[in-house]
Amino acid sequence: MLKDLFMGLSKNQFLNTAAKKYGLKLGAQNVVAGTNIAETIQSIKELNSHGIACTVDNLGEFVYKEEEATEAKEQILEVIEAIHENGVDAHISLKPTQLGLDIDYTFCLDNLREIVDRASRYDIHVNIDMEDYGHLQPSFDILDDLSREYDNVGTVIQAYFYNAQENLEKYKNYRLRIVKGAYKEPKEYAFQEKKEIDSNFIKLIEWHLLNGKFTSIATHDHHVINHVKKFVKAHNIPNNKFEFQMLYGFRRDMQLELAKEGYNFCTYVPFGKDWYGYFMRRLAERPQNLNLVVKQVFNKKTNTMIGLAAGAFVLGRMSKKKKGK
Repeated sequence: MLKDLFMGLSKNQFLNTAAKKYGLKLGAQNVVAGTNIAETIQSIKELNSHGIACTVDNLGEFVYKEEEATEAKEQILEVIEAIHENGVDAHISLKPTQLGLDIDYTFCLDNLREIVDRASRYDIHVNIDMEDYGHLQPSFDILDDLSREYDNVGTVIQAYFYNAQENLEKYKNYRLRIVKGAYKEPKEYAFQEKKEIDSNFIKLIEWHLLNGKFTSIATHDHHVINHVKKFVKAHNIPNNKFEFQMLYGFRRDMQLELAKEGYNFCTYVPFGKDWYGYFMRRLAERPQNLNLVVKQVFNKKTNTMIGLAAGAFVLGRMSKKKKGK
């Protein structure tokens, strides 16, 4: 039920709009690295100082106009320039829908080609994030098209899809981020039970560690992390073949601990005001994530409450009061 609730909230355009206005009052700064590029670069520098690399996501939802997609592209190009100019250890993560996939395939491909081309000049990796099933194949098609020209692109494999293993094998020579999956998918395409998803997640990680180019293991689950530690040791897999990834603002102590232990670690760094849908999907993916963030927020003795139905309720109330004035 919680997953359905969070997914419903993530798709609510009214709440997304309200969150842009009231995000800081709801504690958005605890889950996004900044509202602009300058703030984000400072957050990256802080993480880099602890031996943690970053992948940067320019947040954005519901892009159906070319002007909006072009604006997102320009913003990402600015991020690439900022990464280069500041010499920080970071790369780019982006969603094809933000760059026009729901508008026109060729338009979207051209936008991504410009981004990947700029990033390639500075030897910066670009990761194509995967979204819901309806966008899955077009996103892989974009990866295929870009890979004919560039070698600095990778993507994501979502463990809840039945065809995840097939795609993992097809793209084994790419840098891949393996995740459980954050969208609500029908049973025709995806596992529905947590136990099945978790099992497939481990299976995919192990296969790519043994057969793939580079594996980004995206999880906050310490059970999975401990399993991977034992697996790489048993199979003599060197640290330069994989990294652990977590989201900005989640399990900070563990992020620092893994980096100190000598593992490659990368923090997924979202920035911008359009944070609400992103955060709701993180909670849908793993409702325990709410506890991870809320504990940190209340440890700081703040009165902040993030996300969940309470967040939705507060956003709704604030917006209604604003309209009533």
